[in-house]
Amino acid sequence: MTTAPSPATDEAPSPAPSPSRWAPLRPLVLRLHFYAGLLVAPFLLVAAVTGLLYAGSFQAEKLVYGHELTVPAGDRQLPVSAQVAAARKAHPEGTVSAVRPAPEPGTTTRVLLSGVNGVDPGHTLAVFVDPHTGKVRGALEQYGATGALPLRTWIDELHRDLHLGDTGRLYSELAASWLWVIAGGGLVLWFSRRRALRKVRGTSGRRRTLGLHGTVGVWAAAGFLFLSATGLTWSTYAGANIDELRTSLGQATPSVSAAASGGEHAGHGAAAGTGGDAEHGAGLDQVLAAARAKGLGNPVEIVPPADANSAYVVKQVQRSWPEKQDSVAVDPATGKVTDELRFADYPVLAKLTRWGIDLHTGVLFGIVNQIALALLALSLILLIAWGYRMWWQRGRGSAFGRPIPRGAWAQVPPYVLVPALAVIAVLGYFVPLLGIPLAGFIAVDIVLGEIAHRRGGRTYGSAAGVK
Repeated sequence: MTTAPSPATDEAPSPAPSPSRWAPLRPLVLRLHFYAGLLVAPFLLVAAVTGLLYAGSFQAEKLVYGHELTVPAGDRQLPVSAQVAAARKAHPEGTVSAVRPAPEPGTTTRVLLSGVNGVDPGHTLAVFVDPHTGKVRGALEQYGATGALPLRTWIDELHRDLHLGDTGRLYSELAASWLWVIAGGGLVLWFSRRRALRKVRGTSGRRRTLGLHGTVGVWAAAGFLFLSATGLTWSTYAGANIDELRTSLGQATPSVSAAASGGEHAGHGAAAGTGGDAEHGAGLDQVLAAARAKGLGNPVEIVPPADANSAYVVKQVQRSWPEKQDSVAVDPATGKVTDELRFADYPVLAKLTRWGIDLHTGVLFGIVNQIALALLALSLILLIAWGYRMWWQRGRGSAFGRPIPRGAWAQVPPYVLVPALAVIAVLGYFVPLLGIPLAGFIAVDIVLGEIAHRRGGRTYGSAAGVK
C-alpha cells in the first residue's frame, strides 16, 4: 500500500480498522460517482436551473395573471350555465371541453375551449368569467390538470423538454435516470470515510470543497432520490415500463365510466362538447347539483359528454393536501349519477404515484412544497459547482485532472459482484437511459484500458492503484 496521498482522496493514510467485506466496493463506487457526475452533471445543471424557475412560477403566475384569476367577492353567484353562455358569447370559437366553477369567493370561473385556432392542440383556451356578474375577465392558453397558464406552461416545458418536443425529453429522463445513482453513490462514499475526514471547519483547498460537497449532498440526498424516482414515473421510456408494470400488478390509475345509462332518453341530453342545455336533458347546473349531492366539493371540473352515448363527468381537481380526486358520471338525459369513483378506492401504487407527482411538481403542500423544491434545486447547483471544482483541484489545474484508478471491479468478491451485475442489468432494462449510457461508459473504459495496456502505460487496478 502506497504511503503517498491517494489520487482518489488526496488524504494522507492513517491506521484504519480492518476492512469490511464491503470495502472493495468503495473504489468502484468512487469511480462510478466521479465519471457519472462529470458527464451527467451538465444535464443535471439544466434540470436544476429550470426546476428552480418552475418552483417560483406558481407565485409569479398569481402576480402576472391577477386580473384574470381574481374578482371582488360578491353576495350572489350566477348559475354555471349562465357563466358558460357569457363565455361563449365572447368566444364562440371551438367547443367547450370543460368548465371549472369558481372554487372560492374572489376567484373566477374557467370555461375551457378546445379546437381553437392558434392554440396548441394539447392545450385549451381558458375563458375567465366573473361568477357574480358574468363579465369576461380575459382568455389565456391553459395546459395540464393543474391549470398552468402561459408563464408556468413555458417554464414547465423548458424544464421537461427544452421546448424541443419528444427529443428534448431525453435530457430530463437522462438526468432523472442518473440522479439517484450519483446521490446514492455519494452517500456510500461519505459514510465510508472516517468521521474525522468529514468535517468542513478548519480545512482548506480540496478538503474543504470535498467537505462542503459531501455535507450538503448528505442533507439533500433523500430529496434527490425522491425527485429521481418521481421524475421517472412520467418519463418517455422508463415511465412506459413503470406504467406497464403497474398495469400488470392491477395498480393502474382507474377512471370513472363515462358511458350513459341508455334508455328512451339516451342521446337527448346536452349537446356534446357545448355545455349547453338540451330541450329534455339535464343542464350544467343540474349536473353540478347531482355531483354536490354525492359529496364532491370544490374545486371541481365538469366535462361535457363526448358524444350522444356518453355522460357528463364531474371530477374534483384539488392536488393540494388533502387531495380531492373523487369523480362521478351523470346521465345527460336524467341528471342521475351513473357511476362513482372515490380516491380512497384507488390502488396503493396509483395513490403513491399521484402523491409523488404532485409533490414533485410543487402542488401537494403549496408554497412550502415550492420552497423545498427551490432549496433542492439550489443544492444541486452548488453540488455540481463544487464537484467540478474538486475535479480541477485534483489535477492542480491540468486539463483533465488525475484519473480515478481503473480495475476497481476486479477487487470486488464474486459473491458481491455477480448479484450486483444482475441488479444493474434489470435496472438497465427498465430504465434505458441508465442502462445504455452505463454500457457505453464500460465499453469506452475497456477500450481506453486496452489502449493504455498496448502502449505500456500505467495499469490501474493494482494494489497500489486503489485504496
